[in-house]
Amino acid sequence: MNPFVLVGGGLTTARAAEALRTEGYDGDLVVVTSEPHHPYERPPLSKDYLRGEAERDAVFPLDEAWYREHSVTVRTNETVVGLDPAAHTLTLSDGARLPFAKLLLAPGSTPRPLDVPGTDLAGVHYLRTIDDSDRIAGTLLDASMEGTGRVVVIGDGWIGLEVAASARSLGLDVTVVGRASHPLGRVLGPEMGDFYAGIHAEHGVRLLSRTSVTRLLGAEGRVTGVDLSDGTHLGADVVVVGVGATPNVGLAEAAGLDLRPASLGGGVAVDGTLATSHSDVFAAGDVASIPSPHYQRPLRVEHWATAQESGKHAGRALLGATDPYDKLPYFYSDQFDVGMEYTGWVDVPAGYDEVVVSGDPGKRELVAFWRVDGQVVAGMAVNVWQQMGRVEELIRSGRKVPTAELEGFVG
Repeated sequence: MNPFVLVGGGLTTARAAEALRTEGYDGDLVVVTSEPHHPYERPPLSKDYLRGEAERDAVFPLDEAWYREHSVTVRTNETVVGLDPAAHTLTLSDGARLPFAKLLLAPGSTPRPLDVPGTDLAGVHYLRTIDDSDRIAGTLLDASMEGTGRVVVIGDGWIGLEVAASARSLGLDVTVVGRASHPLGRVLGPEMGDFYAGIHAEHGVRLLSRTSVTRLLGAEGRVTGVDLSDGTHLGADVVVVGVGATPNVGLAEAAGLDLRPASLGGGVAVDGTLATSHSDVFAAGDVASIPSPHYQRPLRVEHWATAQESGKHAGRALLGATDPYDKLPYFYSDQFDVGMEYTGWVDVPAGYDEVVVSGDPGKRELVAFWRVDGQVVAGMAVNVWQQMGRVEELIRSGRKVPTAELEGFVG
């Protein structure tokens, strides 16, 4: 019998493999990843691992011994370049064919490139892989030791702000360049975007908004500065680009699998079991556009919890489970001394009614709620722990929650 094949080198793949073996699948199981490593998770790469506070082993949810002990073949440095769903066959970059009985696509995302002159200079980095994190960490350390620690982070989303916080924590001079009026504005809106702007300003990070990069300057092949659209010039010894990511849907698209339109977040269209338009091909993690029973629309979420939970769900679905995926989106972030958890989903560009805050923003201890038509659609706890279960109950209730009830949430 042909093997089950899992394509991807992230947490989604690790959890799918684990679920398959836990659920009793004892057939051939193959993991194919284009990276030289066994599957690993990415959140530490911009935080404690980047700062040298976490060991390399900490990013691997399953060690290499687990794969050996559970007879899972891991093919590293192998890129899948073709998929024939009807023939149940993958084509690898060396021309080899790999048959499968069932397939999970979890190839993740690729950093969106910065389309300006100078991005090929030494000292310009993107952060996606563990090797990227190692290179950036070495560069930051060198810059700090040499006293030439001017870091420019291009992009004020989660990756950009987490890298900025890590670099500033290492004592470097950090500037963040954002196109919008507020950092994290497209995710959190202006209210909580301003909250995070205040945190970074307090720690000495320079935040520039409503501007974009026109070119990167260099000398002797190494980056020395950044020119902005408003005429500002920034000196730079290290540049980290974090302007978003694009889901790796090329393989699925070329194979004729259904995709979601950009207006719905893009990605590979799946049903509640995570099956694609071909019943033996599943998708999970960053690339999967998953129907949400609660929000009554498909969601594609590029966060740790979705990788973790959709990987487990896919593993069971490969074995025939038919229960629909019904997890609310969840993510977390640690920046300086501020830790947060967020659950739910809100279409910030489309608008929401208001943000209601419980707790004390001045002390950086609060829970914020996003409300639409009186209902809580998302909530974020900052330095207030063990609250996500309560927040999820409010979201799932679908009831109109009075302002006074929300304001008294943190007692």
